[in-house]
Amino acid sequence: MEKTVLNEPLFRVWVDTRRRIVSFHEEEGCKLLEFRSREMFLNCVDQYTGMQYRYQ
Repeated sequence: MEKTVLNEPLFRVWVDTRRRIVSFHEEEGCKLLEFRSREMFLNCVDQYTGMQYRYQ
């Protein structure tokens, strides 16, 4: 039987506040944000959308 590691993040985004970019893959110069909750991840995405960040 497989064990699920509860400490492992489920969702990751990399954020560049200077260029106002949110990336769904590792990007040099961006800050990594990790989420274990889908709700928190979507809340974060909504907030960056409201601040008119671009997604890549």
